[in-house]
Amino acid sequence: MSRIALIAGEGRLAPAIAAALDDPLIYALDNLRPEIAAKPFRLERLVPFLDELADQGVTQAVFAGAIRRPKIEPELFDPRTMSIVPRILMGMQSGDDAALRAVLDVFEEHGISICSVDQILPDLVPGEGVLAGEPSPRDQKDAARAAEIVNGLGALDIGQGAVVAQGLCLAVEALPGTQAMLEFARLHAGLKPDPTGARGVLYKAPKPGQDRRIDLPTIGPDTVLQAAEAGLAGIVWEAGSVIMLERAEAVRRAEASGLFLWARG
Repeated sequence: MSRIALIAGEGRLAPAIAAALDDPLIYALDNLRPEIAAKPFRLERLVPFLDELADQGVTQAVFAGAIRRPKIEPELFDPRTMSIVPRILMGMQSGDDAALRAVLDVFEEHGISICSVDQILPDLVPGEGVLAGEPSPRDQKDAARAAEIVNGLGALDIGQGAVVAQGLCLAVEALPGTQAMLEFARLHAGLKPDPTGARGVLYKAPKPGQDRRIDLPTIGPDTVLQAAEAGLAGIVWEAGSVIMLERAEAVRRAEASGLFLWARG
């Protein structure tokens, strides 16, 4: 009988996906601490791991949650995984997206197709519309500027988010993640030239050309609180391309904080 494997990353997405699946096999890279019980595996033994999945009847896999690059220990490679190391290392040198695509290719070469999160839970990826509050014309202008910035960052495989206020970029997302970006924006909120002007927006979107089966940007109730603490007016994201966790609670917190939530077309 065909089974699905959940490759769990950190954060709340993996538990949400696990709850929607029928008896998934749950695994995680051994450098991660997912919020769900998972059997660890190592990238240095990727091919034996894929053999194990095949032996258990796995024909599909879904990746859910944040994944950090593991520290590679060359002495742990088995001979078969060693044969694909050049491809993976070449991907790592080109950026996170290329590295992930190289790993996905190896999964598929072993007969395991990759499912996207929105194939399993379509409601996690909101379509176009305003979910809370109402962006002002000034907010819409900041959102357009932020979208340009994130598009430029993504082409360089740097990050998936930016904070823009009054047309100025206060912060961009890099390896430390969204929370660190919002904390930086909070600490530098005084750089806004007009204290009574637009408060600013957080914008999130996938990178141009990103494989959307994996590593879509994610927002949720914690993001709303962090954006409110940074003094922002709202959160904007590319409609149909960003995962929203615990939507009802995120909307409730946004309304309580006076923030808007906008899936921008």
